[in-house]
Amino acid sequence: MISRSFLAPVLGIVAFAVLALPAGAEKVRDRPKAVVELFTSQGCAQCPPADALLTSLAEEGDVIALAYHVDYWDYVGWEDTFGKADYSDRQRAYAKSWGSSRIYTPQMVVNGDKGVVGSRRSEVHGALDTASLPLDVAITKQGDMLKIAVPPDANYSDAVVWLVTYLDRADVAIDKGENAGKTMVYTQVVTGRQALGMWENDTGADLKLPLPEMLAENTGMAVIVQQENNGLPGPILGAAAFER
Repeated sequence: MISRSFLAPVLGIVAFAVLALPAGAEKVRDRPKAVVELFTSQGCAQCPPADALLTSLAEEGDVIALAYHVDYWDYVGWEDTFGKADYSDRQRAYAKSWGSSRIYTPQMVVNGDKGVVGSRRSEVHGALDTASLPLDVAITKQGDMLKIAVPPDANYSDAVVWLVTYLDRADVAIDKGENAGKTMVYTQVVTGRQALGMWENDTGADLKLPLPEMLAENTGMAVIVQQENNGLPGPILGAAAFER
């Protein structure tokens, strides 16, 4: 559960170290129809086709693609270099919100409210065919600051504004586990996730962020507005991404 009293002060300026990015190297992805979250693992033999599909989705201008590497496959002998217990917990939270205790890889979650097998291309594209996000999240670069604006909309209940950082590519040589001997290319790899504040349906959200020092090692950041139901992740209402 995200505490409103804790988040409210964050709606001003978030104190990150400023990093100047090269001119002309940035790209904003806004007005997407979908956020696709892939739950994957370097230790899962069934995951490479889903990893490749996520790469192709990331190349589409209307999809924000994010790969969450889970840690529950580490027991097979290979510790996922990007795996985190927090990402496994996020997947469990989705399952619980849908009344299930089952989690698996590869799984893709579309807009926070529909889970499909991530390697089944027809299922993934079927979910995307009807996907849409009702809120426009605008990201504007102003000097060394990013301005994020999300308009109010009384049709939806309040939601949490999240910042997700990621790498656009990582090459990993896997020595053990089900993918032993392979060198895999992973894209859109989530490296961090934190709450920025609240989007309120009567006032919207207006944030200013210094370009974070973490982009020295990461290549992108997504801003995601997502509802919560009893502390569990609910539908995603809007999103945008800043990449370099």
